[in-house]
Amino acid sequence: MTKPILIIGGGPAGLSAAHAVASAGRKAVLVEKEDRLGGAPILSGYAKLVPSHEWAKDAIGGMVTRVVDNPNVEVRLEAVVQSFAGEPGAFGATLKDGSVIEADTTILATGFTHFDSLNKPEWGFGTYPDVVTTVQVEQMISSGAGIRCPSDGRVPDRVAILLCVGSRDRQIGREWCSKICCSVSANIAMEIRELSPKTNVYIYYMDIRTFGLLEGEYYWKSQEEAKVKYIKARIAEVTSDGKRLVVKGEDTLVKRPITIPFDMVVHAIGMDPNVDNMTLAAVFGVELNKYGYIAKPSTYLHMSETSRPGLFVAGAATGPETIDDSIAQGHAAAMAALTYHATHQIKAAE
Repeated sequence: MTKPILIIGGGPAGLSAAHAVASAGRKAVLVEKEDRLGGAPILSGYAKLVPSHEWAKDAIGGMVTRVVDNPNVEVRLEAVVQSFAGEPGAFGATLKDGSVIEADTTILATGFTHFDSLNKPEWGFGTYPDVVTTVQVEQMISSGAGIRCPSDGRVPDRVAILLCVGSRDRQIGREWCSKICCSVSANIAMEIRELSPKTNVYIYYMDIRTFGLLEGEYYWKSQEEAKVKYIKARIAEVTSDGKRLVVKGEDTLVKRPITIPFDMVVHAIGMDPNVDNMTLAAVFGVELNKYGYIAKPSTYLHMSETSRPGLFVAGAATGPETIDDSIAQGHAAAMAALTYHATHQIKAAE
C-alpha cells in the first residue's frame, strides 16, 4: 500500500502542500511543532496581507480550515521529528513522543525566523519601549488596539519606519534582501495613516524594492494618496532627548546629517533562516546553503528537491519569500513529491 506524504511545517507552504496532496487523492501527514497551524501570519498576528489586502486571520485561517477538514490529511500538533531514516518509498520519522510516521516522500516547509532587533542595538530596540518592530505594529492593527506608543499609550504624532533591519547588512552577517519588507512597510505606513490621519509617517530607506507589480500600489500610492514621506538615508543611531526618540543619520541624496525627533520608531525586520535549521539539516540529512537556509539544486531541472532524494522543500525554508510564492511553492513541492513516487515505481517495474 502506498504510504502517506509527510509534510513538516504548518505555515502557508505546508498548508498548500497538504491540500494539494489531499486533492490528488493521497494521504498527507502534517507535522507542526506549535499548538496551532498557520505559521508566521497566524502565530505572529499579521494584519492585512500584501498584495491581497485580506486579513491574515481570514486568508490563512481559511487555508487552515480547508486542511483540517480534509479527511485525507492527518494533523499532528506540538510534534517534532527527532529522527528520520530510510529511503524514498520507505521513510520513517520518529517523533519526540516515540510515535513513528511511515512516509513515501517528505516535504520540508519549515519557514523562517524573524530577525531579532536586539542584534541591531544602536537602533534603539530593547533600550527604548517606543522602538518596535513591524510585527508588533501588525499585532496592534490586527488586535484592533490602534497605533499607540507602548510607553504611555498615546497616539504618536510622528512615526519613523526604518527599512532593512536585519537585511542587506554585512556587519551583522545578513547579506540578503528579505524581499517583502519594502512593500509590507509601505502597507503598514498606509494603515497607520488610515487609522490615525494626524500621524505623520516617514520611511527611511537605502533603496526601495517593491518588486514586480507592487510599486504602483504600495510605493507610489503610499506617497501620493497616504502622504507617507520617504527619506533616502543611512541611519547612524536611534537615541532619546528625554521626551522623544531621535533618529540620527545622513540624508544620502543631499549628503548632509539629519536629526529628526519621533514618537515611535519601527524596525522593518527581515527574514532569518529558521533557528532550527542546523537541527533540521542533521535530522533529515539535507544540506544548508551558505546563508543557513535549506539548499536546493537548480530549479530548472530539479523542482523543489533538496540534496536528499525523496525530500522536497518549499517556501521561506530556502530563503526570504512572499506568502503568495510560498503557497505556490508548496503546491509545486506536492506535485514533485507525487510524481517522484510514480516515476520511481515505473522505473522499478522496468
